[in-house]
Amino acid sequence: MSGLAPFVIGVAGWKNSGKTTLVVKLVRELTKRGYRVSTVKHSHHDVEFEAPGTDSARHREAGARDAVLVSPRRWAIVHEMRDEPAPELEEIVARLTPADIVIVEGYKHEPICKIEVRRHGQSEGPPLAGTDPLVVAIAADHAVTDAGLPVFDLDDAPGLADLVLAKSGLVTT
Repeated sequence: MSGLAPFVIGVAGWKNSGKTTLVVKLVRELTKRGYRVSTVKHSHHDVEFEAPGTDSARHREAGARDAVLVSPRRWAIVHEMRDEPAPELEEIVARLTPADIVIVEGYKHEPICKIEVRRHGQSEGPPLAGTDPLVVAIAADHAVTDAGLPVFDLDDAPGLADLVLAKSGLVTT
């Protein structure tokens, strides 16, 4: 666990494939093993981080670029982009507290190693593996044949954590 840049790996797939569930399982497994893990979640929707009318929301509405909210158990920075474009993933990762591993949910077209998540009944979309050479494994709730990649059960957090650690260089298999 060094002071070097963290290993960044994506968990990507189509809507309702189980990405968030897998990220939660991986975070639990990797932190249980003593690794410092951060996450980045990409959303295509506008999100509200605080209820309208709260003090920090009023600060932002008044024109503050960053509003920092601090409590006894956590703190958050809400950055108002106004007319700025969304930051690149690399810029977001650089702003995180030092970590060993950053797990990114979404950003399916970002040039990072990815675990593709597939589930029966998920939203339609073509498989990422086969067209994205950065997909290093598939996690699925059904049999996947002819993938040419390691395939894990969606519930195999220990196996997927081993894969992440091997790819990261933090441990060797």
